[in-house]
Amino acid sequence: MTFCLGMRVKDGLVGIADTRVTSGSECITARKVSTYQGDGWSMFMMTAGLRSVRDKALTYFDEVMSKTDHSPPNRLFKLANIFTEQVRRVADEDRRFLEQSDLKFNIHTLFGGQLFDDPEPHLYVIYPEGNWVEVGEGTPYHIVGATGYGKPVLDRTLKFDDPLQFALKVGTLAFDSTRISAADVDFPIDIVIYVRNSFRMIAHRFEKGDLFKNSDVWQERLRRSVRELSLDWAQPLLDRLPDPHVLPLQTMIG
Repeated sequence: MTFCLGMRVKDGLVGIADTRVTSGSECITARKVSTYQGDGWSMFMMTAGLRSVRDKALTYFDEVMSKTDHSPPNRLFKLANIFTEQVRRVADEDRRFLEQSDLKFNIHTLFGGQLFDDPEPHLYVIYPEGNWVEVGEGTPYHIVGATGYGKPVLDRTLKFDDPLQFALKVGTLAFDSTRISAADVDFPIDIVIYVRNSFRMIAHRFEKGDLFKNSDVWQERLRRSVRELSLDWAQPLLDRLPDPHVLPLQTMIG
């Protein structure tokens, strides 16, 4: 499984991806984020799915990019369309053989950035069929891979108007929730941040020790918050509970 999270807020983009790759009983560390940038443009790509499909589609995309002479299209959606062409090319070549081996053609991609004619950064979700949707202001994030565990904290907290620093905090908490619940998602994590109109992608890798303090603080505050919640609403139920201290001792008969 994979955890790749892309967030789009008013000031830019944040991407977070784990690096664990499992194949049968084998577990390796591999980068799932690719960045591209040049004069007046910058973008990143994160993928989840079959590693072989990802590597082949990315190789084809890199080949196309190498022939652009560092002058990509003027809009990010056009560059996303170029990548989808490579996904469909790989599907034409490999889908039948994968399905014969009971493997599903599977690649989900987060594609974000800003090109010189884009008035603002964009974030797209690209599906295995090659179609895509844009991440909007209403739900300013998308996860590919292990989607369920980190979604609650994002739904409850992240808004489009939040600053990049807030998105970074919430994103790492979403990863932490996923890491705890999904055995095949783990450190190190790669984080990319893009500031609107900067045309410069900042990337850094973090190890478990870098975030353990925040993880412990978050866990303790969650427990404290639960303890502080009122149970006044449950009094009709609680009044009917027997006192465990005065119950007769039960003896098990073997």
